[in-house]
Amino acid sequence: MTEAVSEKPVGALDETGLLAAYRTMRTIRAFEDRVHQEFAKGDIPGFVHLYAGEEASATGVCLHLDERDSIASTHRGHGHCIAKGVDVREMMAEIYGRRTGSCRGKGGSMHIADLSKGMLGANGIVGGGPPLICGTALAAKLQGTGGVGVAFFGDGASNQGTTLEALNLASVWNLPAIFVAENNGYAETTASSWSIAADNIADRAAGFGMPGVIVDGFDFFAVHEVAGEAVERARSGGGPTLIEVKFTRYYGHFEGDQQTYRGDEVARAQQDRDCLKTFRARVTAAGQLTDAQLDEVDREVAALIEQSVAEALDAPKPSPDDLETDVYISY
Repeated sequence: MTEAVSEKPVGALDETGLLAAYRTMRTIRAFEDRVHQEFAKGDIPGFVHLYAGEEASATGVCLHLDERDSIASTHRGHGHCIAKGVDVREMMAEIYGRRTGSCRGKGGSMHIADLSKGMLGANGIVGGGPPLICGTALAAKLQGTGGVGVAFFGDGASNQGTTLEALNLASVWNLPAIFVAENNGYAETTASSWSIAADNIADRAAGFGMPGVIVDGFDFFAVHEVAGEAVERARSGGGPTLIEVKFTRYYGHFEGDQQTYRGDEVARAQQDRDCLKTFRARVTAAGQLTDAQLDEVDREVAALIEQSVAEALDAPKPSPDDLETDVYISY
C-alpha cells in the first residue's frame, strides 16, 4: 500500500482538460448545494444524500474514462453521475420525480442511472456496486474493448461481503476493474476509525493481490494522477486496483441529519482544504488558467442549474399509465 500526494505540475493537463475538470467539480458542487436548498422546501420526494466536498474523487477518476467504460455508484451518487456525463437537467428532473428524468421519475435520487453513459446506477444497497463492475469488466475483457469498470463505494461498504468478494474475484480473473473506496470518515454516523479494523481500507488490497493506494481526496491532481495509473494498468491487462480516497463530506449523511456526531471538521475542511478553492489557487498560480476563465465557468454552471430546476418544476409527473412500463428490457 502506498500513499499518493501529487507534486507534479498542473501541466499534466492542458487548458481544455483543466477547464473540464473545474467545470465538472463546480457543476457537482452547485447541483448539490441547490438540491440542499430545494429539498428544504419539501418539494423533492424521498431521501437525498449529497456529495458536496467530495468532487475531486469522481472528477479525478472519471476524466480518464470514455464510452467503453462503466461505473457503479452508491446512495451518494449525484457526483458520480455528473462526472460520467449524465445530463444534469435529466438528473434534476429525476430527483423531483418527473417523467422527463433520467429514469422517467421512477428512481429518484438514490437510483439515477444512464446506461448510455456507462452509468450503471446509484445504488441504495450498501456494497451493491462492486459485483456489478466485475460483470462489466469481465465483458470488456472477453470482448477486447479495452474498457474498464469502476466501482465507487463508501467506508461502510468496505466491510460488506459483496465488496470483499468482488475484490477477490477481480484479482482471480485479472479483471480491468478499479475499486474506489470513498472514505469520508463515517458510515452514516459510525466513524470509520471505529468500524474498520485495518488502519486504512487500502491496506486490504494486499490480501487480494492487487495494488492499494491512499490518496488525498481534497487534491484533484493527486486523485487524477493515481486514477490515471490505475486505468492504464487495467487497460493494459495489469488487473485491478484498490484506491482509497480520504476526504470530508460537507453535508450530513442524509438531508435532515443533525450531525451531532461531528465537531468542526466540516468548517475546517471548507476553509483550508476545499477542492475547488485549492484547484483555483493552484492553476492560477501556475498561470494555466485565469480567475476570469474560472468565473465564467461559475456563471455558466449557475445558469445551467437554474434552468434545470425550472424545467424540473414544469415537467409532468409519471401517470398511472406509466406504472407498468420500464419493468423489463429486451437486449
